[in-house]
Amino acid sequence: MAHDERLICAGTALAEAGAGVRFEVAGADGPLAAFTVRVLGGMVRAYLNRCPHMGTELDWQPGDFFEESGLYLVCATHGALFEPATGLCVAGPCRGATLARVAVREDNGQVLLSNETPPAPGPDATR
Repeated sequence: MAHDERLICAGTALAEAGAGVRFEVAGADGPLAAFTVRVLGGMVRAYLNRCPHMGTELDWQPGDFFEESGLYLVCATHGALFEPATGLCVAGPCRGATLARVAVREDNGQVLLSNETPPAPGPDATR
């Protein structure tokens, strides 16, 4: 069965290691907060906006997911650092855990989300 896709944002809205775009995905118990960013090298990635340590949202202000160097995503609550391309926590209280990946793709200048695909745990949910 084909999945419907939903527009998240224009690809130009995401600069490498810049501000992300927040959106929601359908979860089993209702909407879940998610975000998409463009990582260094130009890839677009999306994750649930939920730190594996305490379940808090990562951004310290809406859309601010990268720490100041732009190399890592950071949890504003406890300072955990995550590899942007994989979601793997490399420093902080949840070291070794991963952000839950959300399936997105960039096509024809648009970042698209499948409405029907639930978020998948771990870094290998999408490529």
